[in-house]
Amino acid sequence: MTPSTTSPTRGTGLSLVLASTSAYRRGLLERLGVPFRGVAPRCDEAALQRELSGLEPRRLAEALALAKAASLAEDQRGSVIVGCDQLVAFEGQVFGKPGAAERAVDQLAAMAGRTHELITAMAVIHEDATFRHTDVTRLRMRPLGRDAIARYVESDLPLDCAGSYKLESRGIALFDRIESDDHSAITGLPLMSLVTILQGLGFAIP
Repeated sequence: MTPSTTSPTRGTGLSLVLASTSAYRRGLLERLGVPFRGVAPRCDEAALQRELSGLEPRRLAEALALAKAASLAEDQRGSVIVGCDQLVAFEGQVFGKPGAAERAVDQLAAMAGRTHELITAMAVIHEDATFRHTDVTRLRMRPLGRDAIARYVESDLPLDCAGSYKLESRGIALFDRIESDDHSAITGLPLMSLVTILQGLGFAIP
């Protein structure tokens, strides 16, 4: 998926930059009809996670979201920059993107029959102003066996998703309860809060 455009948003003179290469986040932001550019953040996320590993999950996600946005602030001066991070908090553990099928099965098997939190943190930077929002979704997974979980992972390949599932796809079958204030946050970008921030900066939405 390619970025929507490189031109400023009509009526504001501001350019919107999404500090992410995620196809999921780009797809979400495109729903608003606002021109934007997707730019890879210039920070070592893995190194930051190791450095900040002592933080509680919510603070970790918030710190990573801010670091992603801030990493582009110098090169994208004058633009509105949106950074996000997402992770799963489960009984004191942090689950990120599994990267491999076996690890995805392990993560889901650990959470089977239990409740976990999906934390989506967002930071929006424009000049000297920083706006933050964090969405916490509570999900209860069905008590599924390892074979059923393995079938799901093989069919949906959620290897690039925090927590090892895609709720917008077959992953919905894994859960029997979801408590969320903004369903778009589950996919990776809390659009309702983002709209409020962008409207305050002068973007014409809708």
